[in-house]
Amino acid sequence: MTSTFHSIETAKRSLFTQTTALSTTGHNVANANTEGYSRQKVNMQASIPMEPFAFLHSTSPGQLGTGVEFDSITRVREKFLDDQYRNENTNFGSWSIQRDTLEKLEAIVNEPSDTGFRTVMDNFYKSWSDLSKNPEDVTARRIVKETTLALTDAMNQISRQLDSLSQDLDSNIAVKSNEIQGYLGNIANLNSAIVKVESLGDNANDLRDQRDLMADKLSKIMNINVTDTPQGYQIQMNGQELVTGGAVQATVDSAFLNNAYTAGTLTNGEVHGMIKSRDTLVSDYRKQMDELANTLANGDIEITIPAGSVLPDNTVLGGVTYTGATRTLTADLKVTVKGLNGLHQLGYSNDGTNNGGLPFFTAAGGGTAITAGNISLNAAILADSNKIATSLRTTTASGTETVIKGNNTLANLLANLKDTPMKSADGLRSATIGAQFSAIVGQLGVQSQEAARQTSNTEFLVQQVDTRRQSVSGVSLDEEMGNMIKFQHAYSASARFMTTYDQLLDKLINSTGTVGR
Repeated sequence: MTSTFHSIETAKRSLFTQTTALSTTGHNVANANTEGYSRQKVNMQASIPMEPFAFLHSTSPGQLGTGVEFDSITRVREKFLDDQYRNENTNFGSWSIQRDTLEKLEAIVNEPSDTGFRTVMDNFYKSWSDLSKNPEDVTARRIVKETTLALTDAMNQISRQLDSLSQDLDSNIAVKSNEIQGYLGNIANLNSAIVKVESLGDNANDLRDQRDLMADKLSKIMNINVTDTPQGYQIQMNGQELVTGGAVQATVDSAFLNNAYTAGTLTNGEVHGMIKSRDTLVSDYRKQMDELANTLANGDIEITIPAGSVLPDNTVLGGVTYTGATRTLTADLKVTVKGLNGLHQLGYSNDGTNNGGLPFFTAAGGGTAITAGNISLNAAILADSNKIATSLRTTTASGTETVIKGNNTLANLLANLKDTPMKSADGLRSATIGAQFSAIVGQLGVQSQEAARQTSNTEFLVQQVDTRRQSVSGVSLDEEMGNMIKFQHAYSASARFMTTYDQLLDKLINSTGTVGR
């Protein structure tokens, strides 16, 4: 037997439910542009009818409905797409950093260019060629000195820029470690808050959105695995726990990230790209530039010293010491010398002595090994360009040996080094200095192109997955406007139904029994 006021209760339930649906729709519209927000919906169901199945049953036919109610407000989210997005996002993070680093390396190398290192190197060899035409010309000697300074300065500058880029990457790793620690702390706090809210039977939709947004941002920085447990999200990095429930399990700093990279647990993300850029890309190009500088100064060069040349006293070539009469070569001598330094020491300068030439390049700061960072022109030559050796001939008169200053034999040999293969100290490379530098530029170009391709591909995949995710979880204003009208009409109809039934009750209560009065 239904109550007289049964339909009033039915109308009230409808009004409450439609009001909740309208409020949720308004919440969706308000957060249409909120990053990480997931569309929410009210889950409606018919409320329990008047006479559920039992042992007793009234004689009234059928079950009379009691209206509508909602059992929950849930967010529309698909976990599979979240996992896919984070996997693609971490790949994009690593490749985007590597692309950025390689673009900076290309700017440092600055090739092809009219003002790059190759131009400086060509000017260096050209100055030797010009000097060979007039070895006694003071201006030509000073030009050799200045082009040498330009060459060493260019190498020094490239080395400094590589060091600066490496330091920038170091600093960025430290910044990212702080960012990671912040995200982990926020996720742990959100885990605790969500557990408290949901223990009361409600869905912490907005808090879950915030937590997912944190996990999304974290996935770009480092590779993570996200597992939803009763205690909240468990964040791991290749099995290494970072967050469990409301507790952060690791203190993330630069040392932690470097160790994780070395151990192979940090395999992707922006930090992985930074460490790989620093330890592989930048380090490799610094090593190659150091080898290039050392090869120019001390690399093995096979040359032919023409007959008639006079070697400085006590010169050692190929295990043979040249002294006395053996100093004057009676035939062409094919030997291997140690770079431009070794060749320069075979000749004579215009300083008025019969001494052999000085090492042309030295290591600034008193270092032993010549690198791109410390290669410099010998300080004595810098102070006096007459100490640049160009001659391989002497003459003896009245028992006095004198250097033939106008001889250009050594200057020609030095000018021809542009086309002479030089073997690096490790023996892995044997090519002209120009060819070795071209190999560096070529390798950089290929790596940069590959990084750009990978970045473009991974970015497209991230956008594709995010588009699919937005189609599921994103707020469509058109759809929400349609829902708003639908719920508004339902609310109006429920209100009209309550008014109608109120009129029926008024008639029943106030008019019954008054007939005939």
